[in-house]
Amino acid sequence: MNIPNEYIAKTEDVADQVIRRGKNILPTVARLCLIATFFEDGLRMYFQWNEQREYMDMSWGCGKFLATIFVLVNLIGQLGGCAMVIARYKVDIAVGILFFIVVLQTIAYSILWDIQFLLRNLALIGALLLVLAESRVEGRSLFAGVPSLGDNKPKNVMQLAGRILLAFMFITLIRFELSFLQILQDILGSILMVLVTIGYKTKLSALILVALLTILNLYHNAWWTIPAYKPLRDFLKYDFFQTLSVIGGLLMIVSLGPGGVSMDEHKKKW
Repeated sequence: MNIPNEYIAKTEDVADQVIRRGKNILPTVARLCLIATFFEDGLRMYFQWNEQREYMDMSWGCGKFLATIFVLVNLIGQLGGCAMVIARYKVDIAVGILFFIVVLQTIAYSILWDIQFLLRNLALIGALLLVLAESRVEGRSLFAGVPSLGDNKPKNVMQLAGRILLAFMFITLIRFELSFLQILQDILGSILMVLVTIGYKTKLSALILVALLTILNLYHNAWWTIPAYKPLRDFLKYDFFQTLSVIGGLLMIVSLGPGGVSMDEHKKKW
């Protein structure tokens, strides 16, 4: 019975060493990954300006003016929000802007009726909540000598909500195929995602999920191997950068920890 626990303990030690060595760059890497889908989409709005305007006009019959406003809001909002997150400038406003963009695109592109895209957007919102939680931690650390207000409940709630919403990303990767590797992937991913959601062995589980999602992303969404004229390239690129953003959210969990509403936190009180 002690053998599995010994393996888990050794794995946790390795994970702790990796986290300690990368603690100075981990938050920045997490942010870069997290904003990837917004940055890519903002650039797409610029380089496909006319195509995006025509698509919105044809889909909604809103006219060229409103279609132009839609593309402009997406372009400025996403690139501006990304710059603010990376610069750590008014992160709460930046997250609000990016959240608005996610909701706007969910409605504009009728994602509400596509369960896979909807779940991925919810996971993206979870990642944004974790950025917001991190900014609250940074804000508190600037005034370390000032008494804190309780246990910072809003931050803990944001971390809990972020963990739960990130779980939706993995639901979209589950495939009911009768192959050993697929079944293994589904079982392993589901267990890890449950552990992250409830906040048990959180940093280790999130780190393993980062490795798993990175491998799956490079394998399934290799958009660079598809010729530019094929529509599949854009779909794979969209999935690739969305998955990269969720990986950024998981890295944020590795950096921040699970927060106060988690089994890891309650274990300290037992």
